[in-house]
Amino acid sequence: MVPSSYRSLWISDVHLGIRESKAAFLLDFLAHHRADHYYLVGDIFDGWALQRSWYWPPSHNDVVQALLDKARQARMTYIPGNHDEAARRFPELKLGGITIETQATHTTADGRRFLVLHGDEFDGVIRHARWLSMMGAWAYTGILKLNRYVNRVRRWMKLPYWSLSAYLKYRTKRAVQFIADFENAVAQQARTKDVAGVICGHIHHPEMRTIEDVQYVNTGDWVESCTALVEHFDGRLELIRWVPASRGVQESICVEDRKVEADPSGDGLAGPARDVAVHPRQRHG
Repeated sequence: MVPSSYRSLWISDVHLGIRESKAAFLLDFLAHHRADHYYLVGDIFDGWALQRSWYWPPSHNDVVQALLDKARQARMTYIPGNHDEAARRFPELKLGGITIETQATHTTADGRRFLVLHGDEFDGVIRHARWLSMMGAWAYTGILKLNRYVNRVRRWMKLPYWSLSAYLKYRTKRAVQFIADFENAVAQQARTKDVAGVICGHIHHPEMRTIEDVQYVNTGDWVESCTALVEHFDGRLELIRWVPASRGVQESICVEDRKVEADPSGDGLAGPARDVAVHPRQRHG
């Protein structure tokens, strides 16, 4: 099958180095999609987890190799996050076709300028209490481990992949408020930079909506949501959820430049069908 082609493609929060990383899902996605410019929007590696214990299966090597192969054929910009922050010490370094930047500005084909950053600098817990954030990361990892067992049972029952952690996030009022505060803070930063919008990651919450006069886009992650952002050659943006056929059905969220309320349904994707069109995609093995 010929890969789908795009002008630009963004992925973030792969967290290579933890068992819960959906490396196989991402490999399948990369095999079916190509772009002229790739953005790695932070937390591609999980340095925090690797410091605690070493976990690096062949599939994680395969992701790194697939990204290096893409970088030989197209532009690739790597914006480190808080879990792979060691790379932040080398801004503007070019390595294997990949350029490291602390943040970037992307201009779409239709002329809109977007600030691209990971987003952890707008997380008050990360900024002011790193130890507390790491404790939260450990608890989060525990939920992800439980999620793994839940999905083993679901596969046995021939049910598609489902994220328990995403469900709990959408059902917890404090988490919903944190997400809203984060989105507003990032949108405010975009206003100060005089850009049309902002593209970020960090909170594992895929979203595309307008906050007052700013287009806010979160790429999601490859731990819970399995989502990426793509730009079509006419400048349209689209969020894609990619789950191999053995685990579920691929879906895409098509951008609409209007306000979209937060989705309380807990389905792992932001934007309910009544506000943002959700289209089934062809299944792949």
